[in-house]
Amino acid sequence: MAPLLRLYNTLTREKAPFAPIDPSNVRLYACGPTVYDAAHIGNARPIIVFDLLFRLLRQLYGADHVTYARNVTDVDDKINARAAERGISIRELTDGTLRAFHDDIRALGVLMPEDVNSPGAPPRFIEPRATDHILEMVALIERLVANGHAYVAEGHVLFDVPAMRDYGALSKRPLDEMEAGARVEVAPYKRSPLDFVLWKPSKPGEPSWPSPAGIPVPGRPGWHIECSAMSWKHLGETFDIHAGGIDLIFPHHENEVAQSRCCFGTPVMANVWLHNGFLQVEGEKMSKSLGNFVTIREVLNDWPGEVARLAMLRTHYRQPIDWTLRSLEEASRTLDRWYAAIGDMPGGGEVPEAVLEPLLDDLNTAAALAELHRLDDPARLKAGAGLFGLLARTRSERDAATVAASGVDVGAIEGLIAARRAARAAKDWAESDRVRDALAAMGVTVKDNKDGTTSWSVAG
Repeated sequence: MAPLLRLYNTLTREKAPFAPIDPSNVRLYACGPTVYDAAHIGNARPIIVFDLLFRLLRQLYGADHVTYARNVTDVDDKINARAAERGISIRELTDGTLRAFHDDIRALGVLMPEDVNSPGAPPRFIEPRATDHILEMVALIERLVANGHAYVAEGHVLFDVPAMRDYGALSKRPLDEMEAGARVEVAPYKRSPLDFVLWKPSKPGEPSWPSPAGIPVPGRPGWHIECSAMSWKHLGETFDIHAGGIDLIFPHHENEVAQSRCCFGTPVMANVWLHNGFLQVEGEKMSKSLGNFVTIREVLNDWPGEVARLAMLRTHYRQPIDWTLRSLEEASRTLDRWYAAIGDMPGGGEVPEAVLEPLLDDLNTAAALAELHRLDDPARLKAGAGLFGLLARTRSERDAATVAASGVDVGAIEGLIAARRAARAAKDWAESDRVRDALAAMGVTVKDNKDGTTSWSVAG
């Protein structure tokens, strides 16, 4: 029997024991990227946090008993606009942006489908693309029209919000407040200001597919129906956990719930809803106008992905996080200490109970990391950090990767190290200092060890 995991549920606004619908197939869905531009560091937070949740569920229920779907939105107004702006096809834009996103998150230590799925076995990690699920979207829309929860108007299909009595249960927003916010530029074909688009006509040059509900002109899906269709296809009508950023609670997740529940007649779409908090940069909201807009790639140009991952996980996922240079520096020093402790020890040990226990309390990463700091056994440290997606390599492997990324001439460095060793043996301290300065100018830090040997590392 799996240890008791407790999660904070946005739907109920309380923390409660997690009880999967089927312990032999625990199902998790997370909203992934909209692939129109380089992902920023705020986009990395849910990817890293829910990667940790996926790892934890696999630890608790077994690697073959957890299914994870993290979607890709590749049909969207922003995508159309950016492709037109760059003068390239929409598919060229989305494929290129997705490749860059994958490169970025791999560097952050995020598990990928190829890391998890075995040939010939049912896939346990799916990354569905919206454009591969148009038939499922059309099927859901036609069912909603047939049961009276959606209607056709001027080439659009809209969800009839007033037809759902408990709409708003996830976000807990009063109906009059939602109506007031929706009354800005209300389309004349809407029955209610709150009604939202399930399908709309495509403009010339935009992606298009045959429309549902007998509409004669081709069109494309609205944003919200995409996740309902993809989660249904891969996880079923009702599943265990739906995750995403706090900014998605309303309207995106609220509308997903409405579509899926009204389509299938279920009391819930997902039993547990998890949402990560906002990210700020040096105490301010990230924005291009403030000049503090930071992409994942820009962070990776200056810091190893493992450093960024640890810096992200030091704050509890539901709390706001302040992304600072200081937090990255502290994470880097921590990893240096841990790698020095584990040396070239291979992995494979048991995760210490002291590290696992805080994670079972709604992913309390801060408390779990504090326990990692207390460990004095290298094997237990490596096993515990491994659950976080950290210390996956040996110290030698990390150092070799750092050197390779830096592009330094290893032969030249070793030659200078030998020259410095000879100068020290001859007590030529001036020459020894000169060589050390030359190495420092190359970004190389030298350490003289107690056993008489010299070790070196490349900054970054």
